Amino acid sequence: MTVSPLKVLRFVKNGVTSMLRKPEMLEVGAQAPDFTVKTHEGNEVRLSDYRGKKVLLWFYPKADTPGCTLEGKKLRDRHQEFVDRGVQVLGISYDEVADNCAFAEKFEFPFPLLCDDDFAVGNKYGAGDSGFASRISYLIDEQGVITHATAKVDPNTHADEILAYIK
Repeated sequence: MTVSPLKVLRFVKNGVTSMLRKPEMLEVGAQAPDFTVKTHEGNEVRLSDYRGKKVLLWFYPKADTPGCTLEGKKLRDRHQEFVDRGVQVLGISYDEVADNCAFAEKFEFPFPLLCDDDFAVGNKYGAGDSGFASRISYLIDEQGVITHATAKVDPNTHADEILAYIK
């Protein structure tokens, strides 16, 4: 993964000012970096826990905002098709557990929402952007290799596009 030294952003979260360099997205064919974060239910989960399954890792900017809600509902409504194709859907944002929990419960999302509240996963995957994750996604195969990367996700069509890709 390369990091552009020219893209440095300043943001404030929880009253703390931080600097963030926005890394490039990972390339198709690269090994997806492992990580450990909490789910919206407060349980620790690692990407490697899903080895043997395909994973759709979709980054979204902020829980319970219009675009994120639209995308989450589209993935929810087609969730069984993902399951039938052996794909585990994992949403991830910089929100804290309580915010993602409320979001998941409000819209009855059947998949985990991951809480990257220290931006560590977003930095590894190229989603860092002024305190909010960029709307990007990765499809990761059973061995942890990235097979598809979407740099600009359309919340209205993302679920359809990924399902068409994994037919």
